[in-house]
Amino acid sequence: MDRGVIIMETTIAPAADGWRVDRALADAVPTLSRERLKVLINAGQVTQGGVPMRDPSRKSRAGEAFQIAVPAPTAAHNEAQDIPLVIAFEDEHLIVLNKPAGLVVHPAAGNLDGTLVNALLHHCRGSLSGIGGVARPGIVHRIDKDTSGLMVAAKTDRTHEGLARQFAAHSIDRRYRAIVGGRPMPAAGSVDAPLARSPNNRKKVAIVQGGKRAVTHYRSLEPLREATLVECRLETGRTHQVRVHMASIGHALLGDPVYGRTKHAHKGVLETLGFRRQALHAAHLGFIHPVTGDHLSFDSAMPPDMQELFTQLVV
Repeated sequence: MDRGVIIMETTIAPAADGWRVDRALADAVPTLSRERLKVLINAGQVTQGGVPMRDPSRKSRAGEAFQIAVPAPTAAHNEAQDIPLVIAFEDEHLIVLNKPAGLVVHPAAGNLDGTLVNALLHHCRGSLSGIGGVARPGIVHRIDKDTSGLMVAAKTDRTHEGLARQFAAHSIDRRYRAIVGGRPMPAAGSVDAPLARSPNNRKKVAIVQGGKRAVTHYRSLEPLREATLVECRLETGRTHQVRVHMASIGHALLGDPVYGRTKHAHKGVLETLGFRRQALHAAHLGFIHPVTGDHLSFDSAMPPDMQELFTQLVV
């Protein structure tokens, strides 16, 4: 096998039975987008028992095993930039860091540099895993630009594949702290609602039948003035999941410019503090180290802006 090709193996989950195979594989392998998988399928890079499967639209079957040959990325065009990082843990295999609000994870239209990837390229100096592709080296998962908190990035392909398997199996322990409007009733519960791009606004995510399964478990931690500090544990990790799910039960995140409507009771506080982001922080991250087998667990306190908002709303 060409040393410039990375072989990934995966199995279709029961929940993906009957889906288009490109969609089912994208769900099983979070590090590969559906569009990239379409290209790989059409190129004969996705096989079953050594036989290329060239139809991205065919229906998948639960339990089917696939091998995906991912070509090694070309040299990254992203610029290494000396952007300060707050590091919680680092070894030769991976790095866990605290992303500040306002920092984009990887380059895209409108944010071609000044991203977390640019910072990692400088800090890690060529040791990032290439599975994520040219634009996203080392990135196994991401959090929104205006969400703060813990992330893990892979330095090696072995680590990248191992973390991706844990994300696909939903075994990563991810817990967020959020300040939401009102009092959730019941005080603890779960939201199980599929998510996809909104058919009415492609910049938004919405609850859409036929979308990717998404599950958020929440519990109230402390009542505030017409608001509540909650913990949200992710069973799945979809784009904007916490924001959409909490808004769907009538308790949008304070400051959320996309899914929330600022109530009069909070408007003055948010304006006084200059708080212009969703009140969401990735506070806990736990996983098994793909190489050493150690269980790693990290906690991060709310950043100053969110802590100040919390303090202003204490009853």
